[in-house]
Amino acid sequence: MARFSPLEWPVIRQLRSSDASGRGESVVSQKTRETTARTTTADNVVQSVCPYCAVGCGQKVFVKDDKVIQIEGDPDSPISRGRLCPKGAASEQLVNANGRITDVLYRAPRAKDWQKLDLNTAIDMVADRFIEARRKHWEDFDDKGHPLRRTMGIASLGGATIDNEENYLAKKLYTAAGAIQIENQARI
Repeated sequence: MARFSPLEWPVIRQLRSSDASGRGESVVSQKTRETTARTTTADNVVQSVCPYCAVGCGQKVFVKDDKVIQIEGDPDSPISRGRLCPKGAASEQLVNANGRITDVLYRAPRAKDWQKLDLNTAIDMVADRFIEARRKHWEDFDDKGHPLRRTMGIASLGGATIDNEENYLAKKLYTAAGAIQIENQARI
């Protein structure tokens, strides 16, 4: 390591250069010159949407070696114009948290322990239960013969953590299935 010289002090560099205000190149250290943002080393940049609320702020997700290294606001987003709230700005921690569960877990009725399932098995279980609930609770007509064409066996309570487009698709799915009990927690 080279020995530090007093000639490298910022005030001495300022006096030796034309940087009279001391806000230019004379106050920048060699370490600062060599520092680069971790976003410049990213292999890929992916556009995404913040997962926390229904606002739908745009995010730029920086990926290196198949791992998220930084998440920033997307300046091209017409919704947030590059800004993120504190939760959105910290969403990289959500992705890379050590305690994040990445397996599908299932606990059978009255069982004490959870068991891991593969994704296809879990999706099939949900689909089978959805279809069975619709079939079992289907109502074609009321007592007076008026057409109902609905099911009371399926209800949906959406969350504010999904954006408007996802809520729209959920509403379309449940309406097409005949459900009429569709609500969003943001309204409750």
